[in-house]
This record gives sequence, C-alpha cells and structure tokens, in this order.
Amino acid sequence: MNQKTKIYFGPPLSILTERENNTLEISGRINRTAERYLDIMKGHGIELSEAERACLTKICDFGFMAPSEIREMAIDVRLSNFAAQGLDKEVLAQKLEAASFADLVAVVEDLGF
Repeated sequence: MNQKTKIYFGPPLSILTERENNTLEISGRINRTAERYLDIMKGHGIELSEAERACLTKICDFGFMAPSEIREMAIDVRLSNFAAQGLDKEVLAQKLEAASFADLVAVVEDLGF
C-alpha cells in the first residue's frame, strides 16, 4: 500500500466522489475506479508500427489530451506534417477511426500522455 498523499480534486474527481461522505469512502471510490480503469486498459489498444507510434507521439506531444482531442486523433494525423519512413498516415487514420474510445485512450496512455 502506498503512503497517503495529497491530491488536487479537479472537476472529474469531484464529480466521481460527490456522493461519498468521508475520506474512507472517497478513497475507496477512487481506488475502485482506478482498478477498473487499469483493467480496461489491459484489454484495449491498437497495434502500431514504430513510425505510427512516432507520428502519434508528435501529435500528442503538447501534453494533456482531453477526451475530445483523443477522439480527433485521426483528423490530426491527416493534417500533420509529420513524415517517417514506412508511415502511411491514411492507414493510421483509418486504424484510429475504427478503434473504440477505450482503444484510443489505451494508445494515449501507452505513449505516456
């Protein structure tokens, strides 16, 4: 078990825990949600070549990606100036369009964003 730590409760965590009444309930809710999220991430994602990973890393490089930005990655790929040997941006964009939102989130998480 990890030590106690202070965290900022932004709007998503506030909404997630709004029905909890005390610290123990809040902690339990966050940990259950995180455990489920991690399990979802294990079963999702899409197979990417190194060139495709490099392209998405460039697109995601500004840091935090909101859900709407994750959903629009295919558009960003098509508009990107990024080029690499073996990269077919249209094929990558089609992979992203065919993926579920959970798959897209898993990709972004795997890339470290």
